[in-house]
Amino acid sequence: MTAMETNGVTKRTVLRRILSRGGPFSDEAYVPGPEVYDFLADLKVFGAGGLGCEILKNLALSGFTDIHVIDMDTIDISNLNRQFLFRQADVSKSKALCAAEFVMKRVKGVKITPYFGKIQDKDEEYYMQFGIVICGLDSVEARRWINATLVNMVNMNDPDSLKPLIDGGTEGFKGQSRVILPTITSCYECTLDMLGKQQTFPICTIANTPRLPEHCIEWASVLEWPKNFPEKKLDMDDPEHVQWLYDTALRRARQFNISGVTYSLTQGVAKNIIPAIASTNAVIAASCCNEALKIATTCNPYLSSYMMYSGNDSVYTYTFDPEKKEECPVCGNLATDYTTDVSWTVQDFMNALTESVQFRIKSPSLRTAEKIIYLQAPPQLEEATRPNLVKPLQDFVSEGEEVSITDPSLPFSVKLRIHY
Repeated sequence: MTAMETNGVTKRTVLRRILSRGGPFSDEAYVPGPEVYDFLADLKVFGAGGLGCEILKNLALSGFTDIHVIDMDTIDISNLNRQFLFRQADVSKSKALCAAEFVMKRVKGVKITPYFGKIQDKDEEYYMQFGIVICGLDSVEARRWINATLVNMVNMNDPDSLKPLIDGGTEGFKGQSRVILPTITSCYECTLDMLGKQQTFPICTIANTPRLPEHCIEWASVLEWPKNFPEKKLDMDDPEHVQWLYDTALRRARQFNISGVTYSLTQGVAKNIIPAIASTNAVIAASCCNEALKIATTCNPYLSSYMMYSGNDSVYTYTFDPEKKEECPVCGNLATDYTTDVSWTVQDFMNALTESVQFRIKSPSLRTAEKIIYLQAPPQLEEATRPNLVKPLQDFVSEGEEVSITDPSLPFSVKLRIHY
């Protein structure tokens, strides 16, 4: 019997003991007994993202037997030092498929259904089948998408349409976890302005599945430069070096149909990669799976706050209650007041949006209730509305009027009430 199989037997025995009686923190509605364990085994759980190895292992050893997982990445050799479900022979294969196969071999009775692709590939009907959604995603855009999707799914007349979202993420020695009840608690979008401007990217993303122009630039500087010039240090003050990075990143972007790689962006992108620390991943994944167990069984109250973990100098955690925003574009019902300069053109307004940490919009299309200001697609409409970019914003939006902003990567629109 393998170590994981031994741990599985032991942990399931302990789990049955935990669920066979109540505790001082158990919910008033909690009824201990074998029915709780059976319900746990029948509950469908969905997981996605870079914490997948730890989360899959924990869920399988915690009594969940029907698990679905999505990941669009393939296994890179750099993953092998911390993502313990993979081996040398798995390099270049799908993470989701290999992880599911490994866990099912080691933990008997667990069924894991993998999907090699994006979470955006699936529709609301797909997500409606799950009781809990756990995300360990390394992309802000993906987090915003799944958060908005789960909020949009909620039907007040159907309690089963509310799917608890457990979100976890790590960056080096730091991490966070939280529980989001769509339409009830603060959602991911409500706390978006807590995030600093992203300047670093996971190495496995830039190597295998680039999605942003920054990914292409990091690929050129971190992976391609050492390969082509092993004895020459990259000097960002050397125009020839910057030009080489720009040309290389541009070719990479065209290969993956990514727009936005410019010479100035190449100069400005930071060269640091997010370090992936195995111990941090383990702590945050354990926190997420503990919340899943508590939600599924009501054996203890689930996390009602935002938990932040830091292991830089010592083990430190901090919690706070994030507030739900009435002007949140996902779960709120009010437009956000936004003050602009009277001299701004439409292009100036769009530049401010793309640079804003609050909105994190990359390719905005703009319209009011009566006018189309600028559309990114299709190409014919982009060409037709392009002349509006140099015109004053006041020509299209009056004082106090709302402008609706959409982005191809987001399943919702941002509404701003414009003031000059």
